[in-house]
Amino acid sequence: MIVDAHHHLWRISDGYRWLDQPELAPIRRTFTPQELRREVTGAGVDRTVLVEGGRCDQAEAEILLRYARDTDVIAGVVAWADPTDPGLADTLAGYRELPGGELLVGIRSQVQGEPDPDYLDRPEVRAGLRTVAAAGLAFDLVIRADQLPSAARVAEAVPELRFVLDHLGKPRIRAGAAGHAEWAGPLGALAARPNVTAKLSGLVTEADWRRWTVTDLRPYVGTAVERFGPERLMFGSDWPVCLLAARYPQVRDALVRSLPPLSAQERDQVFARTAVEAYRLPL
Repeated sequence: MIVDAHHHLWRISDGYRWLDQPELAPIRRTFTPQELRREVTGAGVDRTVLVEGGRCDQAEAEILLRYARDTDVIAGVVAWADPTDPGLADTLAGYRELPGGELLVGIRSQVQGEPDPDYLDRPEVRAGLRTVAAAGLAFDLVIRADQLPSAARVAEAVPELRFVLDHLGKPRIRAGAAGHAEWAGPLGALAARPNVTAKLSGLVTEADWRRWTVTDLRPYVGTAVERFGPERLMFGSDWPVCLLAARYPQVRDALVRSLPPLSAQERDQVFARTAVEAYRLPL
């Protein structure tokens, strides 16, 4: 079995304003569950995790959960919620009452958009993350490299929460050695927390979109394997965002070629079991 632990779906009429940036024109359109099915089937992927797409409102959760209910390849949904919302517990309970609510496996907020690199240290944020943990859900960390130290501190402060690091913390791969140097140390501090797993996702779009090679990705994938071990890493396509730099099969193949030598059991961890365990997917 192969599980894609990170992809999106969106209807372009529903307010995804971040897609208005000129360079994002290739993905400024609607992506449907039917198109997802074609992509994953063609790449030999069996199940997926659908992640909120930066719309940042609660109404999106209803759409994504319905997609999951009606699309058998989608095994779970990571919905958006604001960790500083005083009514967060009620919001999460409300999500679970929606059609497909039993497939809610995690929560994400757009921490990468917060200018404060220490945003996750705020008491109100940590209180919200404890609410997410109490609900039995994971929390996806979509953060910049400069926010990794704060993420390490919050993972230590909230050990009962399962944290999932998206896109390895978005290292500046296109910056070469400098990008790796500023990222690798802070990543190690976060990886030292046993309640954190990470996605080998979003790397082609942190590299040069037009000229990236597997050689560009290998230092980052290798460092992630060293820090987390295969048992805490998972494959994610970041489709359709990945289309800015690569087609779906190219993303999967690039990861296969970027990984250091692994046993069959270790590869199974990266391509399926870690996602199943981290998100408690109902497979």
